[in-house]
Parts: sequence; C-alpha cells; structure tokens
Amino acid sequence: MAGGDSWRAALRTYYCIKFSLSFYSTLFSIIGLLILCIGIYAESERRKHQTLEGIFLAPAIILLLLGILMFVVSFIGMVGSLRDNLLLLKIFFWVLLVIFLVEVLLIAIELVCETEMKKFAHANILVGLKHYYDDLDFKNIMDFVQEKFSCCGGDQFTDWMVNPYHSCNSTGPLSCGVPYTCCITGTGSGGVKNTLCGYQTLDKERLDVMNIIHVRGCIHAVGLWLNDNFGITFGLVLAVLGPQALGIGLSYLFWTKLKDICYAYDETDFRFLQIKDFNFKELDLSGAGCCLCLPREGGYIPVNMDSDDEKAS
Repeated sequence: MAGGDSWRAALRTYYCIKFSLSFYSTLFSIIGLLILCIGIYAESERRKHQTLEGIFLAPAIILLLLGILMFVVSFIGMVGSLRDNLLLLKIFFWVLLVIFLVEVLLIAIELVCETEMKKFAHANILVGLKHYYDDLDFKNIMDFVQEKFSCCGGDQFTDWMVNPYHSCNSTGPLSCGVPYTCCITGTGSGGVKNTLCGYQTLDKERLDVMNIIHVRGCIHAVGLWLNDNFGITFGLVLAVLGPQALGIGLSYLFWTKLKDICYAYDETDFRFLQIKDFNFKELDLSGAGCCLCLPREGGYIPVNMDSDDEKAS
C-alpha cells in the first residue's frame, strides 16, 4: 500500500510540473508571437517613412529579434514538455540559462564599468543626434526621453552641435539651437508649442540658458532617476529575470523527473537476454517509426511462448 501511495504522489508531482511547464511555455510562445507580429508591422511602417538606411535603436528591429527569440525558445519548451522529450527539454533549459547568465553579466558590467558604459552610450547617442531628422524612430525616442526626464542631449545640451541643422555653422532657423523638447517652457499662449524656444542657446554658457532649456544630459538624468527610484529599478530587473528563472527551474525539475521515470522503467538490458539463435542486429524494426518507439502487436523481440507455457503449468 505504501508503495502505491508513493507512486501516486510521484505521478501527481510529474503531472503538476508537466502542466506548469506546458502552460508557461505556451503563454510565452503566444506573447513572443504577438511581439513578433507587432515588430513586423512596425518594421513595415518604418521602411515606408524612414529615409536613413540603418537600424540604429530601431524599436521595430528590437521587437522582431525579441519576438523571434521568445517564440522559438518557448515553442521548444512547449513541445518538449508535452512530448516528454528529454532532448528538447535540455535545449530549452540550456538556452534559457545562457540568456539568463548573459543578462546578469550585462547588469554586473553596467554596475562595475559604469563610466565605460556611459562613454559607449554617449558615442551611440551622438550618432543618433546627427541623424535626428532622418531616423523617425530615434527622433521619437529622444523627444520622449528629453521631455520625460527633463534633459537635453546625451552627455550635455551642447551635443546637439553634431546635428547639421542645429550646428552653429548652419544658416537655417534651427541654427545654434536645440529642439523644443529640451525647453523648460515650450508652450506659448493658447497652448501652442513654441518650436523655436531653444533658439540661439548652443553658443551660450550653461548658467545663461538654464532657465530656458534643460542643460543636464539625458544619460545623467536617466541614471539619477534609476538611482532615486530604486524600487522601480529593482522591480524592472525582477520582471525581466524572474520569468526566466521560473522557466529554468521548471525545466530542470521536469528534466530530472523524466530521467528518474526512465531509469525506473528501463532496468532491463535486452542485450543480456538468453535468446538462442537470435542476432539483435537482424531485428526487424519495420513499423517502429522514425523514433523506433511505436508499438507493434507481438512486440519486436521474439519470445519463446512454449517455454513460457511450460513454466506457467
């Protein structure tokens, strides 16, 4: 009776882990597919309106890559859990683990090499500022960041000098100025935005324009916001790493559970069976399928039925 109870408990554990992993993988497969579809739509729109040939900070490309990765990895886990396939479960486990470790490593590098990471971010933002009016994706992102975090440029507001329209050497109406999203008060009477509120500010000192535009760079502004809102920052990190850690744990538990079941039911090595005048190399496996696991009436291994009947009598 005790053996039967332990077997039922093990079976309940097996099904609990199996369905949990199947639900987890199916859910993230659907999410990955949705992100992929959004990325495809966004990329099609980006190609219609973009004049710059490049993918710098393109949200559409990021969504496409994220959606493909999530869908493929989750689909492998879903099939592996539903079919009890150890190979697919191993692939799912190791891929998730590698992604998790890479993300942890990037976070550690950001914390340890903060100065170098800021220099890297600044160099890339300068490239984006140079093509600000050519890449609509980057323009929307930069405008949002400058308005949300009350900042201007990458390291400081003078970074806008790299843009040919805002450079002090240009002759247009934007010459030596910054976009209106850098302005402290960019709205005039009647709620109309004054797009020239940052006119003639790049050639002045910080103290002279600090009441007109935001002089702090966005790299520093975002960093200060993350430090001041540690709870939100920690929550974002958990939101990214938590689901992956859950998938790693479930896949490992199911993997080990399947191995235990296989070992419990595969204790007989048929190579040591005493079958006279039989060569296992000549075994007829027709009908066993590509996986060599499909059942066949009478089995694939010949059994001496006369000998079994004599023992029974």
